[in-house]
Formats: sequence, C-alpha cells, structure tokens
Amino acid sequence: MVCRFSTKLLNICIASLCKVGQLEKAEAVVIDGIRLGLLPDVVTYNTLLSAYSRFVGIDAAYSVIHRMKEAGISPDVITYNSLIAAATKRCLLSRSLDLFEEMLRTGIRPDVWSYNSLMHCFFKLGKPDEANRVFQDIILTNLLPSSSTFNIMINGLCNNGYTGYALSLYRYLQRQGFVPELVTYNILINGLCKSRKLNAARRILRELGESGNVPDAITYTTVMKCCFRSRQFEQGFEIFSEMKSKGYAFDAFSYCAVIAALTKTGRLEEANDIMEQMARSDIDLDIVSYNTVMNLYCRNGKLEATYKLLDEIEEHGLECDEYTHTILIDGLCKAGNVEGALRHLKNMTKMGFDSTLVAQNCVIDGLCKVGRLDHAIKMFASMEVKDSFTYSSMVHNLCKARRYRHASRLLLACLRGGMKILRANQRSVIDGLCYSGYTSEARRLKSKIRLAKILHY
Repeated sequence: MVCRFSTKLLNICIASLCKVGQLEKAEAVVIDGIRLGLLPDVVTYNTLLSAYSRFVGIDAAYSVIHRMKEAGISPDVITYNSLIAAATKRCLLSRSLDLFEEMLRTGIRPDVWSYNSLMHCFFKLGKPDEANRVFQDIILTNLLPSSSTFNIMINGLCNNGYTGYALSLYRYLQRQGFVPELVTYNILINGLCKSRKLNAARRILRELGESGNVPDAITYTTVMKCCFRSRQFEQGFEIFSEMKSKGYAFDAFSYCAVIAALTKTGRLEEANDIMEQMARSDIDLDIVSYNTVMNLYCRNGKLEATYKLLDEIEEHGLECDEYTHTILIDGLCKAGNVEGALRHLKNMTKMGFDSTLVAQNCVIDGLCKVGRLDHAIKMFASMEVKDSFTYSSMVHNLCKARRYRHASRLLLACLRGGMKILRANQRSVIDGLCYSGYTSEARRLKSKIRLAKILHY
C-alpha cells in the first residue's frame, strides 16, 4: 500500500512538472524515485511520453517506448493513443497509420479514441471518404462511438465542404437517440455559417434553445458574424443585443465584428458607442482589433487619434501589418492629405511588405479625387500588379474627367485580363463615347465587351 501510494505521488509530481514543460526536472524526479526504490509504472512513462510529444516532438516521444520496454513495462492503448494524437496534430498521416498497425501487431486492441484520432487526421488532410471508412470500422469492431466520435464526424464533414451530409448525419443520430451537447450544436452552427446557410444555422440555434442547453458566447458570435458576412446586418445586431441582454461577456472578436459592421453601414455614432464599451471592459486587443478601431477613427476623420493608436500598438509590443498601414493610407486620402499617403506608401514599401496593392489602389483613388489625374495615370502605369479595383477606380475617374477613349482602353484591358469591372462603369464609358460623338467606337466597344465575356466566362 505504501509503495503504491508513493508511486502515485511520484506520478503526480512528474505530471505537474510535465504540464509546465519542465521535462528535465521531471526526468530528475524519475531518477530520484528509482534511487529511493520507487519504480515507475506505465502511467509514469505515458505522462513523460505525452509531454515529449507536446513540447519536443513525436520522435522524442516514441523513444520513451524503448525505455518502457527496457524497464520491463509494456506500452498500453493510452501510450499509442498519445502518439497517434501527436502525429494527427502534425498531420503526419503515414506515421499515424504506422503507429496504429504497430499497436495491432503488439496485441493491443485499439479503443474508440484510437479510431477517433485516425478519423480526425483523415479529415484534417481533406480525405473524408477515408475518415468515413474509419467511422464504419468503429461500428464493425463493436466499439461504442462516443459523443466525440460524432462531433469529429460532423465537424470534419463541415470543414471539407459536406455541410449537407453533416446535417443529415446529425438528424439521423437524433432519430437514433443521440442527445447533442452544446459543442455539437456549436460545430454544426459554425459549419452552416461558413457555408452561408444562415437560415439553417438560425434553425439549429432555435433547436439549441429548445433543447435545454444554453447557448454560449461562441454560439452567438458565430451566427452574428455569419449575419454580417451575408449582409443581414439587422439580424446580426439583434443577436448582439440578445447577447447583451443575457449578460454574456464579450471578447475583442465580438466587439470588433459589431464595430466593423456598424462602420460598414455608416452607423458611426453607434460604432463609437460600442468602441467605448469595449474600452471600458479592459479587453486586451490584438492587431486585428486595433485595425478595426483604427478604421473607425479614419472613417470619423480622427487622424490624430489614429496616430496615437499606432503608438499604443507599439507600446503593447504588437507589430503593424499591411492592413494597419493600408487603413492609415486610406484615411489620409479621405482627408485629402494625398502627399502624406504617398509618403506612408513609400515607407510601407521600405518596410518590406510583400503586398501593397490595396494601399496603392487607395492612393490612386485619392489622387483622382484631388484632381491629380495625370499623377494617378503614371502611378497606374508603373504598377506591376493590378486588380479589378485598380481598373474600376481609373475607369470611373477617367469618365468623370470625360476622357472616355482612355477609359475604354483600360476597360478592355481589364476584361481581356479575365477581371470583372462594374457594369455601371461599362455603361459610363459606352454612354460617354456616344455623347462625345464616338458612336462607332461605342459600338465596337460593346462587341469587344461581349467577346471578352464569352472568352472568360
């Protein structure tokens, strides 16, 4: 009894050290225990193996098996499950399969978690058919699937684009008596939202409320984000209000999703109110959150506050990304400070950012708006990469300046490159050519537009 208790205490000490990554100290405890006559058991080595797989790597974890055998201890199903889970986390499918086969060769019978890990690995690598075969194997081997098994299946199908099958599986399991937990609902709602099936997601949300389970902040935030992405802004705001009324604590993601949606719909005062609520809640912001707040400041024309925000980002040890600088450049352009935007664009290039296309588009539009069209044309010509927004901006502004022939050349170049351009811009060019007396050119442009659409669409 004393020995067993002592070994249990030894394992507790080792587990505590492994949990915080103190592997050298954990190994020292093992050595000290052996010196005191406390021999490690399979739990000891499984604890070490799990820690090595987490903090060092799967090869270091696998080497623990050799130490177990040297000590006369046989690995068990937990040993191999830890290794298979570690290989799955790193998407090492062949290693997972090799470990599974090795487990079978040594006479260890896999449990449902062994199959769950394999199934998860297949899904992560985009192999849903193979994952489904593993699911069938669970049934054929007379193992009882766990709720985690069903959650992995539903989540894997959703992530691989088979949301309809995931919903069908969910309904089938319900008919068989499966009682879903909150995590199951969240997985399914998230999958439906990613597939833009907002109505189906709202139905599952209602079912969740009727089931006796209580939706959490993740549930509401997922549906709210889907509403905003689908431009169902009012529904998204209703969900946000419902979250507030139920007393949920918001994270930075929830606040920023609402602020971004309000900003996008021009409801700047409400966006400012939400931002003040976020500031009062003392939430630690990441760079995405700062970008959202910065965009709101720029929309309000608060450039001084924007620069203060840049200082705050630096004080918190965060690095500005390309979106941070692009938002600032766009704000400078909207304020008419195109020279400042050009200087910041040069600095952005010097910083080594790979993509400055969106920032360049902002500057081109800003140059056009302050009447510096020729400068914008030169900048457009010097750009190595252009997208449909670049062309649309130039075509729109050339039409405003009544330079329709130049606009028609850019319009055709855009369409021939396989890019889309707004129909309103196309009509502006054609109508402009007609009003300017270039009716034959307008007819030829119409024919070329039709031909470009046939070739690319």
